[in-house]
Amino acid sequence: MLGELNNEEIDQVLANNVTGRIGCTEDGKVYIVPISYAFNNTYIIAHSREGMKIDMMRKHPLVCFQVDEMTDLSNWRSVVLWGNYEEITDPKERYYAMKFLVSRLAQLPVSETAGVAQMHQELQAEESTAHIIRPVVYRIRIKEKTGRFEKG
Repeated sequence: MLGELNNEEIDQVLANNVTGRIGCTEDGKVYIVPISYAFNNTYIIAHSREGMKIDMMRKHPLVCFQVDEMTDLSNWRSVVLWGNYEEITDPKERYYAMKFLVSRLAQLPVSETAGVAQMHQELQAEESTAHIIRPVVYRIRIKEKTGRFEKG
């Protein structure tokens, strides 16, 4: 059986997962990459080092975000949302966004590329005068979301 997820089920998929794919575009080039994230029932919160993705989103803040939950090929849920990229630059807001992201990711076995250890260092640096390269902390302000499922 194929079907559509309701808003509560969409939010459940977003809250249950920490890896999604973000899509951004510039000059006719579409760029889709996996990211680690946390969902706070309002926004997608994430971080990244400076690079192509951040450059593209700064120029064109409308982005697409996608998350899958797959049990097997006939039992899955998938969510797609569209929203606006917003950098979190206020020091206090940035600190709490990073703290939320770290606490969410630290509860789960995640890959080294998720950068949880580095995020712990960054949080400590926020509280001290240590000089480290800080990532860009951002949120996706959700404008529209949809979800589908198959249950075999």
